[in-house]
Amino acid sequence: MNKLNGLFYERIGLSQEHLITFDSLATVLEKTAQTIPFENLCIIDKKTNEITKGNLINKILVRKEGGICYELNSLFYFYLITNEFDAFLARGVVFNQAKQEYQDLGRTHVTILVNHEGRSYVVDTGFGGNLPLKPVPLTGEPVTSHNGEFRVRKLNTQYGNYVLEMKLKHKDTEWKIGYAFDNRNPIYDVTEFNEIQSIIAEHPESPFNKGPLLTRLTSNGNITLTNSTWTEWKDGIASKEIIEAEKFKELAKQQFGIEKE
Repeated sequence: MNKLNGLFYERIGLSQEHLITFDSLATVLEKTAQTIPFENLCIIDKKTNEITKGNLINKILVRKEGGICYELNSLFYFYLITNEFDAFLARGVVFNQAKQEYQDLGRTHVTILVNHEGRSYVVDTGFGGNLPLKPVPLTGEPVTSHNGEFRVRKLNTQYGNYVLEMKLKHKDTEWKIGYAFDNRNPIYDVTEFNEIQSIIAEHPESPFNKGPLLTRLTSNGNITLTNSTWTEWKDGIASKEIIEAEKFKELAKQQFGIEKE
């Protein structure tokens, strides 16, 4: 078996003999969302490495850490092309729900587009707790998974020609924009994302350089850890606990498999 496939399936807990097809992609996306956390600890600890295929495999599959969108989706892109999917990466801009405007950081979100049988789909495993757990077609047709509904709508903005919209289960009653992206500028070289990493690490408006954040989906909700809070959503009910530094370390290891010094 290909080394990347072997390490990837070991990381997400799927059989090494798992045969990946477009129809079984949802299973892999769900397992990935439940095992590989969205987290920014290398940014906070100032221990970032250059974005390369080898470094991503080492960080996420060997050291069993998580990452931010440009890391998680780049790794998943390598997994897809290793398995002969017609895929490429694209950049986008996240919509700030609190301010009702796009983030002023440039195109710092990274997503994946997959072409299959004449249709294009968004596949995204790096959008925090807002992950569509199935490929989402660029036709406006909604898809439903256990965490909500998602659709991609053609909409020309200064940030691209499409928007991913979502209606999260137990949280949203109306469609809301997740991010805008452009499918006309395919990216195949992940070293382009070193620029994004620098912005995320250094920009004063970056939401990911202020304090540690770890989150992942669960079978019935999601869990989120910061340096001061532990939040768990179960079947639409949220419980939140104020925590201290030692509890943060304990939960990072127990819930995310990450050991903090």
